[in-house]
Amino acid sequence: MSDKPNILVVGSINMDLVVRCHQLPAAGQTVLGGEAFITSPGGKGANQAVAVARTGGQCHMIGCVGKDVFGDQLLSVLNAEGIDTGAVGVTEEAATGVAMIIVDAMGENSIVVAGGSNRHVTADDNIYPNEELFEKAEIVLLQLELPLPAVRAAAALARRNDCKVILDPAPAPSGLCEELCNVDVICPNVIEAELITGSKTGDQRADKNIALDLIARGAKATVLKLGSRGSIVVTADGQIARVPAYKVDIVDTTGAGDAFTGALGVAIATGRDLPAAAKFANAAGALACTKLGAQSAMPTSDEIRMLMADQP
Repeated sequence: MSDKPNILVVGSINMDLVVRCHQLPAAGQTVLGGEAFITSPGGKGANQAVAVARTGGQCHMIGCVGKDVFGDQLLSVLNAEGIDTGAVGVTEEAATGVAMIIVDAMGENSIVVAGGSNRHVTADDNIYPNEELFEKAEIVLLQLELPLPAVRAAAALARRNDCKVILDPAPAPSGLCEELCNVDVICPNVIEAELITGSKTGDQRADKNIALDLIARGAKATVLKLGSRGSIVVTADGQIARVPAYKVDIVDTTGAGDAFTGALGVAIATGRDLPAAAKFANAAGALACTKLGAQSAMPTSDEIRMLMADQP
């Protein structure tokens, strides 16, 4: 019996197709990229699953891949990380999802996702038949790269089984239904928070107001990811905490938010309060920016502790 916290990730599994270039192209513009074209395991769900496994969680995953080479490779990577993929479906009806990623000289990225097999995840086929995973889980991590009916079903099943639900609302719609906001923690980044609420961040007062807006929509707590400004924690009972960022040399920001969310889930499951959990997650997100790729850049708990010791 593992003494690690049991965390269930319901989410996307993609192969990332990555090109580096000096600057991101504007509309209608062609730019020359570097010589290297990289295929790298990704998908917000799978990234968060790897983050959970590397930061100390026992991770199970629900998702879907295609019956193709990418699907085989992605399942092999997840299994090698110690993630239980028994509830990951394999479909012949669609190819495995892919994400086309451009990374500029500053490490910023632009991403387009072709959902493929991820769009075939349904409540009846993938969520309800795996209720036993919800019964065992302490925390369920959700994102929005799967069809929304499947995400809503997963959130409802988690609540029915007394699991804490953390929603990373990415990619964010303009507006978010009250049912999906009804989670224990919602953790958008700045762009996602602005799309959901229709408000602008940029200073401390605006950050707090957006976080409060998300609580007013049903979340018990908001952990707002502010990039180089760290994060802010706001809870329904009035707690507000600002958590500073860690300073690192940025190579690629792809997957940083997923590293944050996965580490946040592990930190909460192991008993940290939300500000302490956000501090641990800030360090994970920062370290993910120091390497190229998504899953390959997810840090370990030892690496996180080292950074936190160097920058207390």
